[in-house]
Amino acid sequence: MPRKIIHIDCDCFYAAVEMRDDPSLRDVPIAVGGQGGRGVVTTCNYRARDFGVRSAMPGGEARRLCPDLIMVPLDMPRYRDVSRQVMAIFREITDLVEPLSLDEAFLDVSEVDAFQGSATLIARHIREQVRERIGITVSAGVAPNKFLAKIASDWRKPDGLFVITPDEVEDFVRELPVEKLFGVGRVTARKLHDMGVTTCGDLQQVGQPDLVRAFGKQGLRLWDMAHGRDERPVVVTRVAKSVSVERTFSRDLPGKAACQQVMPGLVDDLNRRLERKSGRKPLHKLFIKIRYSDFSTHTLERIREPGAAPEPEVDEFSPLLDELVTDEERPVRLLGVGVRFREDSAPVTQLRLFE
Repeated sequence: MPRKIIHIDCDCFYAAVEMRDDPSLRDVPIAVGGQGGRGVVTTCNYRARDFGVRSAMPGGEARRLCPDLIMVPLDMPRYRDVSRQVMAIFREITDLVEPLSLDEAFLDVSEVDAFQGSATLIARHIREQVRERIGITVSAGVAPNKFLAKIASDWRKPDGLFVITPDEVEDFVRELPVEKLFGVGRVTARKLHDMGVTTCGDLQQVGQPDLVRAFGKQGLRLWDMAHGRDERPVVVTRVAKSVSVERTFSRDLPGKAACQQVMPGLVDDLNRRLERKSGRKPLHKLFIKIRYSDFSTHTLERIREPGAAPEPEVDEFSPLLDELVTDEERPVRLLGVGVRFREDSAPVTQLRLFE
């Protein structure tokens, strides 16, 4: 079966965080970084890009292009904190998350059952959650592999979603400019153009031996990409310390009694996820998470009783719910349950296939 890969990229991430936190910046051109005489623009919003301002541009040049440009200093601790929140939303869906930087990641959702197993619906849900809970926008690409998913996420930026289904791969790559291929910069593109190659369709007509003679090992990679092929797996470098499931309700639950009614379904979902992902790691703690209608969020955890059954049961979470919910009529927007693994358990990681 084809894999289902999502690439998600935050739109002008640092600038988006600055605009979120300072409303006065939302309707003006801003650039993050570029301070001092030799400062360089790290990123900028789309209003600044309309003037030709770009990342890696000297601050002085950016100000010449856009005299009204507002320069904002970098605040990396704040950006890292927002990045952690974004990645946490990804990991609510799957543990197969490969961050590429603070603002982008690949997700393998091939075995995710939620949202009818639809990668498109999952990507739409993630985009909505990031917008609603964090206050920034992301663009997403859905495709059968990493190479195409990354191209797709850039197709309708900003705040876009583009899907390439397995049946569409052949037609999509045929018209794709070679400049879109990973690793094809100005020099390689010029060399391909000299060979009469401007699209992947052209590249498909060049024999593999000719490409290897011209580009070495990169020629084989160009051949595969020109045919829409990419077998690289999503590489997980973060060892999972917990597994959880949570549900955001389209209508707020009216109170504690309603929470008790949905708990069995949540615990069943948690156990299914544990069976697939935990690798039989010993469980150490149970926790519960609640977000109320006013968006205030609360969590509570406790050490699991020795000798408990291998799978957590609803009755084990009930005391946590009783202790956490003190106002039984307070509307609940989100409810989640989870477990934490014992830290001395052997880590389970997915090994890197390609360097």
